[in-house]
Amino acid sequence: MLHPQRSSLRAASYALEDHIPGRKIGQSQGEAWKEAEAQIFRRAQQEDEMLVPAVAEPLLVWVISGNARIEERELTGEWTKSEARTGSFFLTQTDAPYLMRWQARPEHPFEVLHLYLGLTLVNRAARSLGLNPLRLRMHDISGVQDTFISGVLTGLTAELQKPLLASPLFVNGLLESLTIHLLRNYANTHVTRTPKSAQLPAWKLRKALDHMEAHLAEPFDLDVLAALCGMGRFHFSRSFHNTMGQSPSRWFVRRRVEHAKELLCQSDQSIIEIALTIGYESPSHFAQVFRRETGVSPRDYRKL
Repeated sequence: MLHPQRSSLRAASYALEDHIPGRKIGQSQGEAWKEAEAQIFRRAQQEDEMLVPAVAEPLLVWVISGNARIEERELTGEWTKSEARTGSFFLTQTDAPYLMRWQARPEHPFEVLHLYLGLTLVNRAARSLGLNPLRLRMHDISGVQDTFISGVLTGLTAELQKPLLASPLFVNGLLESLTIHLLRNYANTHVTRTPKSAQLPAWKLRKALDHMEAHLAEPFDLDVLAALCGMGRFHFSRSFHNTMGQSPSRWFVRRRVEHAKELLCQSDQSIIEIALTIGYESPSHFAQVFRRETGVSPRDYRKL
């Protein structure tokens, strides 16, 4: 059975993994990683726009190789630009979803490490520094170079890629050193806590997303999703929206359209068959929804 902290971190990382395109080429495993979750990805060269869900645990993204122009914005804000190159890191601990897009240069693969720091680890490190864990929050950092962080993450990446299970003593030492460095240099240690909007815990978000993904061909059912998470309709819907920046039904429709786009590009199925596959009995209704989401008809999209 997974440690509760480990389970929460894994759910959070997998929820984010579903939203960012790319191929996972490394995944932390074993007792050494019970207080953190690490993944290595090879990202697409370009992403026009994607929604990043809220992340409860501090998330550090480190560029292993490649160079890219990164742009981020809040859902109603302006785009901000930063340059990512090998050794750059990004840090976030956000209560709200945000939008991201990037363009990587083609000379080298764009590979990144995602490292989620468990709150048990962060709180223990904070107390060792005489800080109050309840008044802490990591700063949002984009595209910064830090020699110490690069050294620690080089060690963690190498340990992650070894064929044998990682050494708990080695991994824990690096994680604790990294967390203390982040708290000393990249954290607000006197946060005034304000009531925040209700959000879905990572494991409940994962359960809801998995269910919708497995039942795209069936009618959307808010009652079933709420019951899966042990919540009332209104509380679930509001919490989902606060976490994902959109309602459950909106996510469901967009995921249907994404699946339809994949079928249009990768299969010879007729448009009527694709409509039925993703739950639309009326081809005209399917075409209407598809055009609303993409700006073009299914037939024209297939020609692109």
